[in-house]
Amino acid sequence: MKPQPTKFVLGGLVARGLTSEVYALGSDRVVKLYLPWMRRSKVEHEFSVTRALHAAGLPVPKPFEILEIDDRLGIVLERINGISMLRHTIKRPWRLIQAARELAGLHAKLHAQSAPENLPTQRAQIEKWIASGTDLTAAESTAAARALEKIRDGDAVCHGDFHPENVLITSNGPVIIDWTTGTRGDPIGDVARTVSLIRRAEIPADWPIHVKTMVMISRHFLVRFYIRRYFQIRPSRAEELDGWEPIQRAAISAWRARMDSRSDIDSPIDF
Repeated sequence: MKPQPTKFVLGGLVARGLTSEVYALGSDRVVKLYLPWMRRSKVEHEFSVTRALHAAGLPVPKPFEILEIDDRLGIVLERINGISMLRHTIKRPWRLIQAARELAGLHAKLHAQSAPENLPTQRAQIEKWIASGTDLTAAESTAAARALEKIRDGDAVCHGDFHPENVLITSNGPVIIDWTTGTRGDPIGDVARTVSLIRRAEIPADWPIHVKTMVMISRHFLVRFYIRRYFQIRPSRAEELDGWEPIQRAAISAWRARMDSRSDIDSPIDF
């Protein structure tokens, strides 16, 4: 998939993440412009996953093309006018329980969708995390490998980085963004990822102190009500999440390795 030479003039900065910056492109599109160290294969992966899921009718931005600007690859996407669920809830802390229930409902809706065949497997992603976790002890690495042996090869759409900052609240309903870790696999594993992310994600240093405080206080309650609602919608044993804990430690280790080297490892944390 060869990127097209840019013929656009970028507008203002809309958002900034660990791996990319998002710029306005006219009134109805944006460019997700990746940092120079991101591999082409990862950009093409996110484009193909987003395109497949949009075609399947899931609430994701419509992707248009891959382009290259000043030696940086980017994806042109439909512009979604909204605010992240995290920031929306911080402004309305009395809605915390409702936000947790809405997050669970949206995740359950996602998992009810069979994944397009061209999505990579969750197992392959986990194998990469285990191999890339440079600071894992031998015992932790062995535990993660044993946990991997026991997981089911499901066919549900799994986001791999599903948390309140990757859900935009719009006038037309929620939209799920950032599909760099999209796979097909076991929904319980994707729920375990979300629980780990909410509990452990680093808070950006430049966020206001009152926002950091609110996030720290709300983590426990958000996880509690999210789990309760998810398993009401999709009955299963919440204890199954415990079996995924060694894999979460491998994912965190892989993320630390990625941030140290700025190499392209599937990052489990991005807010």
